[in-house]
Amino acid sequence: MVDRKDIDKKEPGAGKAAQEGTEKCCCGNSGEKDVLPDCCRHKTKERSEKEYKDLINRLSRIEGQVRGVRRMLEENAYCIDIMTQVAAVNAALNSFNKVLLSNHLQTCVTEDIREGREEKMDELLKILPKLMK
Repeated sequence: MVDRKDIDKKEPGAGKAAQEGTEKCCCGNSGEKDVLPDCCRHKTKERSEKEYKDLINRLSRIEGQVRGVRRMLEENAYCIDIMTQVAAVNAALNSFNKVLLSNHLQTCVTEDIREGREEKMDELLKILPKLMK
Protein backbone atom coordinates (compact mmCIF):
# COMPACT_ATOMS: atom_id res chain seq x y z
CA MET A 1 0.00 0.00 0.00
CA VAL A 2 1.01 3.62 -0.47
CA ASP A 3 2.52 5.55 2.43
CA ARG A 4 0.74 8.87 2.08
CA LYS A 5 1.76 10.55 5.33
CA ASP A 6 3.73 13.18 3.42
CA ILE A 7 0.95 13.74 0.88
CA ASP A 8 -2.28 13.67 2.86
CA LYS A 9 -3.23 15.80 5.84
CA LYS A 10 -3.57 14.18 9.24
CA GLU A 11 -6.98 12.71 9.86
CA PRO A 12 -9.12 13.64 12.86
CA GLY A 13 -8.17 11.53 15.84
CA ALA A 14 -4.54 11.08 14.80
CA GLY A 15 -2.13 12.09 17.53
CA LYS A 16 -2.19 11.61 21.31
CA ALA A 17 -5.78 10.32 21.55
CA ALA A 18 -5.19 7.77 18.80
CA GLN A 19 -2.00 6.63 20.47
CA GLU A 20 -3.88 6.07 23.74
CA GLY A 21 -6.48 3.86 22.04
CA THR A 22 -9.16 6.54 21.88
CA GLU A 23 -10.29 8.62 18.96
CA LYS A 24 -11.81 12.06 18.64
CA CYS A 25 -14.05 12.56 15.65
CA CYS A 26 -15.33 15.50 13.64
CA CYS A 27 -18.24 16.18 16.00
CA GLY A 28 -15.96 16.33 19.05
CA ASN A 29 -17.01 13.04 20.60
CA SER A 30 -14.29 10.72 21.76
CA GLY A 31 -14.36 7.11 22.72
CA GLU A 32 -12.61 3.81 22.43
CA LYS A 33 -11.32 3.00 18.99
CA ASP A 34 -14.07 1.36 16.88
CA VAL A 35 -16.69 2.26 19.52
CA LEU A 36 -17.52 5.76 18.31
CA PRO A 37 -21.17 6.80 17.93
CA ASP A 38 -22.74 6.13 14.53
CA CYS A 39 -22.49 9.83 13.61
CA CYS A 40 -18.73 9.54 13.94
CA ARG A 41 -18.03 6.44 11.88
CA HIS A 42 -16.07 7.34 8.79
CA LYS A 43 -15.52 4.69 6.17
CA THR A 44 -12.09 4.40 4.63
CA LYS A 45 -10.55 2.32 1.87
CA GLU A 46 -6.98 1.23 1.39
CA ARG A 47 -6.09 1.69 -2.27
CA SER A 48 -3.29 0.07 -4.20
CA GLU A 49 -0.43 2.34 -5.21
CA LYS A 50 -1.52 2.13 -8.86
CA GLU A 51 -5.15 3.03 -8.12
CA TYR A 52 -4.12 5.87 -5.81
CA LYS A 53 -1.67 7.37 -8.31
CA ASP A 54 -4.19 7.10 -11.15
CA LEU A 55 -6.89 8.90 -9.18
CA ILE A 56 -4.48 11.58 -7.91
CA ASN A 57 -3.17 12.19 -11.45
CA ARG A 58 -6.72 12.56 -12.76
CA LEU A 59 -7.58 15.04 -10.01
CA SER A 60 -4.39 17.00 -10.64
CA ARG A 61 -5.29 17.37 -14.31
CA ILE A 62 -8.82 18.47 -13.36
CA GLU A 63 -7.41 21.05 -10.93
CA GLY A 64 -5.26 22.41 -13.75
CA GLN A 65 -8.28 22.62 -16.03
CA VAL A 66 -10.26 24.51 -13.39
CA ARG A 67 -7.39 26.95 -12.87
CA GLY A 68 -7.34 27.44 -16.65
CA VAL A 69 -11.06 28.27 -16.65
CA ARG A 70 -10.49 30.82 -13.89
CA ARG A 71 -7.62 32.36 -15.85
CA MET A 72 -9.83 32.59 -18.92
CA LEU A 73 -12.47 34.42 -16.90
CA GLU A 74 -9.88 36.77 -15.41
CA GLU A 75 -8.59 37.52 -18.93
CA ASN A 76 -12.12 38.20 -20.22
CA ALA A 77 -12.18 35.25 -22.61
CA TYR A 78 -15.20 34.76 -24.85
CA CYS A 79 -18.15 33.02 -23.11
CA ILE A 80 -18.33 30.10 -25.53
CA ASP A 81 -14.62 29.40 -25.09
CA ILE A 82 -15.06 29.29 -21.30
CA MET A 83 -18.13 27.05 -21.56
CA THR A 84 -16.20 24.70 -23.83
CA GLN A 85 -13.52 24.35 -21.17
CA VAL A 86 -16.14 23.89 -18.43
CA ALA A 87 -17.62 21.06 -20.49
CA ALA A 88 -14.15 19.49 -20.64
CA VAL A 89 -13.85 19.76 -16.83
CA ASN A 90 -17.25 18.09 -16.42
CA ALA A 91 -16.21 15.29 -18.77
CA ALA A 92 -12.99 14.79 -16.79
CA LEU A 93 -14.95 14.62 -13.51
CA ASN A 94 -17.35 12.10 -15.04
CA SER A 95 -14.40 10.01 -16.17
CA PHE A 96 -12.92 10.19 -12.65
CA ASN A 97 -16.25 9.00 -11.22
CA LYS A 98 -16.43 6.09 -13.68
CA VAL A 99 -12.99 4.88 -12.64
CA LEU A 100 -13.83 5.29 -8.95
CA LEU A 101 -17.16 3.49 -9.38
CA SER A 102 -15.52 0.63 -11.25
CA ASN A 103 -12.90 0.22 -8.52
CA HIS A 104 -15.62 0.37 -5.86
CA LEU A 105 -17.65 -2.35 -7.56
CA GLN A 106 -14.63 -4.60 -8.03
CA THR A 107 -13.45 -4.28 -4.44
CA CYS A 108 -15.76 -2.88 -1.76
CA VAL A 109 -19.09 -4.08 -3.15
CA THR A 110 -17.84 -7.51 -4.24
CA GLU A 111 -16.12 -8.18 -0.90
CA ASP A 112 -19.10 -7.08 1.20
CA ILE A 113 -21.60 -9.12 -0.80
CA ARG A 114 -19.38 -12.21 -0.53
CA GLU A 115 -19.32 -11.66 3.23
CA GLY A 116 -23.13 -11.36 3.34
CA ARG A 117 -23.31 -7.59 3.84
CA GLU A 118 -25.87 -6.79 1.17
CA GLU A 119 -26.55 -3.29 2.54
CA LYS A 120 -23.68 -2.21 0.28
CA MET A 121 -26.14 -2.53 -2.63
CA ASP A 122 -28.50 -0.04 -0.95
CA GLU A 123 -25.60 2.37 -0.57
CA LEU A 124 -24.74 1.94 -4.25
CA LEU A 125 -28.34 2.36 -5.41
CA LYS A 126 -28.54 5.58 -3.40
CA ILE A 127 -25.45 7.15 -5.04
CA LEU A 128 -26.14 6.07 -8.64
CA PRO A 129 -28.88 8.67 -9.34
CA LYS A 130 -26.50 11.40 -8.15
CA LEU A 131 -23.82 10.18 -10.55
CA MET A 132 -26.20 9.96 -13.50
CA LYS A 133 -27.42 13.58 -13.50
